[in-house]
Amino acid sequence: MRRLAPLLALLVLFAAPVRAQDLGAFLAAPDRSDADKKTDAVRHPDKFLPFTGVKPGMRVLDVAAGGGYTTELMARAVGPTGKVFAQAPPNAPERARAALEARLKAPALANVTVASRPFDDPVPPEATGLDIVTLYYNYHDIAFMPVDRAAMNKKLFAALKPGGVLIIADHSAAAGAGTSVAQTLHRIEEATLQKEVEAAGFKLVAKADYLRNPADARDGRIFGMSPPADAFVHKYEKPR
Repeated sequence: MRRLAPLLALLVLFAAPVRAQDLGAFLAAPDRSDADKKTDAVRHPDKFLPFTGVKPGMRVLDVAAGGGYTTELMARAVGPTGKVFAQAPPNAPERARAALEARLKAPALANVTVASRPFDDPVPPEATGLDIVTLYYNYHDIAFMPVDRAAMNKKLFAALKPGGVLIIADHSAAAGAGTSVAQTLHRIEEATLQKEVEAAGFKLVAKADYLRNPADARDGRIFGMSPPADAFVHKYEKPR
């Protein structure tokens, strides 16, 4: 086994990322729920997964896992040789906890470990050398909680390996709004989020526009909007 270890490491390193042309079969897998397939229409995992650069064998932390939609996508993408940690705060809503626990019964999520940890300190001790951290539609929620976001971002930075990435998606607020409408409108100003994340040492390396809605004035509550509220997706890298 010791002789095989370097070879296995190389196979993981050079594994091909999940490619857009492979995603049709991936997302149509018969063991994915109908509810998740319906959610795909607004979450666009066919764009999200290639943007993350996820590969089989990678180690991932999904912050604010909620009911586990993103957790499951990443678990399937990294496969049985990979590992996903699904972080949820100890006071997470019971409905979300139950939904996540139900997901874990599926064989495709055998590589997932739930981490019940506060947002200030979201990384379990065993989640070292991470390749990817995801935080989907929840940074704005954290912004109106009694959470030290600077401490959280530093913990995420420390847990990633050099070259590892943090993927954040959230609903955008109007310029100048900062975090002031995080609780009322469930939005956050894009520039404010970027400033906070970069303060931890991250470098913004890419933006994606697949959740954008230019018609959104960004001054209303995000719930029930059709088309959905304008949202941004950022990729931050821990410098090598």
